[in-house]
Amino acid sequence: MPLRRKASGRDGGPAGGRRPLISGNWKMNHNHFEAIQTIQKLAYALNSDDYRHVEVSVHPPFTDLRSVQTVLQADDIPIALGAQDCHPEDAGAFTGEVSAAMLAKLDVSYVIVGHSERRALFGESDEVVNAKARAVLRYGMVPIVCVGETIEQRRAGQAQDVVSGQLAGSLDGLDAGVVSKLVVAYEPVWAIGTGETATPADAQDMCAHVRAQVADGWGRAAAADLRVQYGGSVKPSNAPDLMEQPDIDGALVGGASLDATEFARIVNHRLYAA
Repeated sequence: MPLRRKASGRDGGPAGGRRPLISGNWKMNHNHFEAIQTIQKLAYALNSDDYRHVEVSVHPPFTDLRSVQTVLQADDIPIALGAQDCHPEDAGAFTGEVSAAMLAKLDVSYVIVGHSERRALFGESDEVVNAKARAVLRYGMVPIVCVGETIEQRRAGQAQDVVSGQLAGSLDGLDAGVVSKLVVAYEPVWAIGTGETATPADAQDMCAHVRAQVADGWGRAAAADLRVQYGGSVKPSNAPDLMEQPDIDGALVGGASLDATEFARIVNHRLYAA
């Protein structure tokens, strides 16, 4: 059943001054022609009121970045350009890799680091994620640091411990002022690409846990400013309930972000809230 668009323009998102960030992670999808079409359709589907309430970023594959950058700048579209990963070194003999320095030259604003697929499929440790986050920060961009547990870890009652360990390792050595400006994405691994989704209460509990850990390690001010996204089969149908949670400051969207219409409905989730 289609969602009913509300007439009111109420502010969605969490309490406090944190502006929600809705990020579309295209993963290994869309060639550069498809990327141009998608970003043009997305820009057409959104309006100035959407951008006022929510910050939007798109994260195309590396081969699409220049094409998307050109469209965003030429048409003055207020969508932030993001990347899906980077190498921790600035340059060197790293065949097939892309550095943060290169991304910064394309006016990239956000870089995803430590995505569960990178951790699981490519063996990235918390130390590697930390090095990548530092590289992103070194070039004036914002890392979206991903944390999340597997279904086995959740069933064993280890979810909070796993997330705590990933968060501590990934943010190790960063000072409170830096941490306050980061984005942390909680993405339960069992809910990525499976059609399964954490309930709003589950997602809120873990995002609140992330914020509490930041408060303990970096201070309450840093925790209050930190934006915590939820990622894991986010769709137009569940986005309103997820985004209503007080400690969820946006979403890291996978499959649904490949369709401009679907992604736009997630961005303007506040218009469909009950």
